[in-house]
Amino acid sequence: MITLTEEPFDPGALLSEFSKGRSEVGAVATFTGLARAEAGGTTILELEAYPGFTEAAIGQIADEARARFELDDLMIRHRIGKIAPGEAIVFVATAARHRRAAFEACDFLMDYLKSRAPFWKKAHGPDGEHWIEPRAEDHRDIARWDEETPQ
Repeated sequence: MITLTEEPFDPGALLSEFSKGRSEVGAVATFTGLARAEAGGTTILELEAYPGFTEAAIGQIADEARARFELDDLMIRHRIGKIAPGEAIVFVATAARHRRAAFEACDFLMDYLKSRAPFWKKAHGPDGEHWIEPRAEDHRDIARWDEETPQ
């Protein structure tokens, strides 16, 4: 399930919902990303997306993750709009028969969301506003998946 929302969410509640009734799954891995204040430089983080287009693009990489890591299921909840420091921006959960697949799939999905997903991020703070681009580290993180042989 892929959801974009302007509403805050509770990662713990999402984990409980995602894990419920999974008697054949051996592992659930999750990641929760939080908005940073950047030492007071960011008072609001704003994320923009194109409805329909962004979900479809994330859906394609989710399908790749399902096949590549033999996932039983996955969940992606991503905030859009204005987000305060400390609030959750993204929640990713993966379910698989074995832990390694769940961990790696979660990492794979987050690398994509951080570097290539069609979101536009703007930081607002005391010194004005500026667009946020992926860092060199983000590009290196996602490039390694192109080098690794799928399981």
